[in-house]
Amino acid sequence: MEVHHHTHHPKKWKEYFWEFFMLFLAVFCGFLAEYQLEHKIERDRAKEYIESLYADIKADQEVIAAHIAFTKSKVEILDSLIQLVYKEPNLKDSTKKLYYLARIAPRLTTLAYNTRTIEQLKNSGNFRLIKKLETSNKIMGYYLKFQALLMLETIRQSEQIEYQKIAAKIFDPNVFLQNEGQDNEVLMGANNSPLHSNNLDLLKELSVNAVYIRGTCKGIIAAEKEIKKNGEALLEYLKKEYHLE
Repeated sequence: MEVHHHTHHPKKWKEYFWEFFMLFLAVFCGFLAEYQLEHKIERDRAKEYIESLYADIKADQEVIAAHIAFTKSKVEILDSLIQLVYKEPNLKDSTKKLYYLARIAPRLTTLAYNTRTIEQLKNSGNFRLIKKLETSNKIMGYYLKFQALLMLETIRQSEQIEYQKIAAKIFDPNVFLQNEGQDNEVLMGANNSPLHSNNLDLLKELSVNAVYIRGTCKGIIAAEKEIKKNGEALLEYLKKEYHLE
């Protein structure tokens, strides 16, 4: 029986080099593909957040416009209350109007703007997905403007508490209850019901507090106009930068 011996030729260094190069190339291409996929996912998520922010800010525009109009109407009511106390020669003949104005004047609301998306971005750490510094600065600049508004709202609430303390000494609560309609609506009474107190100093104090509330309301209107203007500019920027709508 013949025995055949297989001869093994050692590989040349070029063969080792090409094997290593092909392995390296395969790993590197896999890394690049994964890197590109990860970046695409992040870009897609960033676009989703931007679209959600855009919807929030656009909705804010309508809410802010409505709140500005509402607050302006309250300023007019406060004006009427202040003028009534200071100019009426005999409040006994105008108490039904005074009861009405004094009750509806401080019925103010705070602005309920949308923080859904911005809170998600901050709490999840996904603000990093918005790579462009100009974009993130504009977004944060918009939401920071609400801090000044919040301070004014806090002042207005403290002024309203003081107003209510004085009103409690002047008005008869039974008359307030009689002048309530459906859904807690305030109606003007049919008769000039007597006040709990006709003390002129208390009435003037009530009016002064109404002046304070009026001033703060005008500050709130100015702040909300600034926020609305800033929001309009931000919407236009996002629309152009991210090809929205």
